[in-house]
Amino acid sequence: MELEKLTIEELKNGYKYEKESGRYVCNNCKKFYEAGEIYKFGDRLFEASKAVEIHIEDEHDGSLKDILFSDSKYNSLTANQKDLVWKIYTGMSDKEISQELGLSPSTVRNQRFTLREKAKQAKLFLAIYEQAIEKKSNPEDVIVPVHGSATMVDDRYVITEKEKDKILEAEFESLNPLKLKRFPGKEKKKIVILGRIAGQFDHGEKYTELEMNEIIKEIFHDYAVIRRYLIEYGFMDRTADGKAYWLK
Repeated sequence: MELEKLTIEELKNGYKYEKESGRYVCNNCKKFYEAGEIYKFGDRLFEASKAVEIHIEDEHDGSLKDILFSDSKYNSLTANQKDLVWKIYTGMSDKEISQELGLSPSTVRNQRFTLREKAKQAKLFLAIYEQAIEKKSNPEDVIVPVHGSATMVDDRYVITEKEKDKILEAEFESLNPLKLKRFPGKEKKKIVILGRIAGQFDHGEKYTELEMNEIIKEIFHDYAVIRRYLIEYGFMDRTADGKAYWLK
């Protein structure tokens, strides 16, 4: 989940509407519902905007669980705070929560207060950031979004759109079809290249190792190296036995 590409409302809803394609897309699994189409759930029919809501409720137990228990580095809540928030969400009273967690009701109220203050702080910072940074930055100085499942996030991810375009132009023989000249050692170049290659795979699809190899072979001869780095840098994941691969 790439937070920079989602609004707060889209995070809360669990899906976003892509105006260009006319699709309602689940943030979690990327399943989409096309505007104008009718979808069947049980014995009833629903338009796309309602169908995606039903999907999120049925398949992901609502939109909150996915973001609340996310292992994203941006989720600063402790395990205890996550548990507390979930219990509040399910409608438990402070007294019920205190009894279940072995806390005093006053401790639960203090946690509520702390979370509310964090929310106000975040809201003010977001308003400042959107006004000062997002609206006033030169387009070529905008930092490329970090993919949501990135590992080892550090200054190697500080890549501007201008830098990204230069890397793509220098390292690929062709962008359509995708043909890589070489796989460089520099970290920033690796990240840009791997991100572009990851775009050749579809969210929600499971790939065998053979299918992975065949797709990557069309892009670069050393498919084993690319496959390994796609996993290592968090663009893709796989089963323990390596029989299935998918985009994270």
